[in-house]
Amino acid sequence: MEITGRIQKLAEQHLKNESQFIVEVIASLKKKPNKLIVIVDGDNGITIDDCADLSRALSAALDEANLMPDPYHLEVSTPGLDHPLKLVRQYHKNKGRQVKVKTANGVQQGKLINVTDREITIEEVSGTGKKKETKETVIPFSEIDKTFVMVSFK
Repeated sequence: MEITGRIQKLAEQHLKNESQFIVEVIASLKKKPNKLIVIVDGDNGITIDDCADLSRALSAALDEANLMPDPYHLEVSTPGLDHPLKLVRQYHKNKGRQVKVKTANGVQQGKLINVTDREITIEEVSGTGKKKETKETVIPFSEIDKTFVMVSFK
């Protein structure tokens, strides 16, 4: 198992509850000090205290397991707006929100209204007033390159 997989397993052992999950572990081991980024999320969100607690516990576990013999910098954070959705669990969490979905066929934007293990359904609205049309589009996960949650300032 590669280093990121081993770090993810260690991190998962130190999550506070089952509603929290690891989205991704990124290891940059080319420049010194090594940099580890652990991106964590939760079905009901994640607090900065949750990130700090995981950072402390994971740092101690990494030192104890001697997984990182060289000095390293550990960063534990939540996925930001510029971070695409990676897990089906994240899609479920963001149901009802506006998303931008990039596929090989282009970009579609709409409200995420349904999620299954194989696909998502978005509701796209075009036109205004009496010419307003709503269309549901089903997009299989196999066709999705990236999905971003859109921020609304309304």
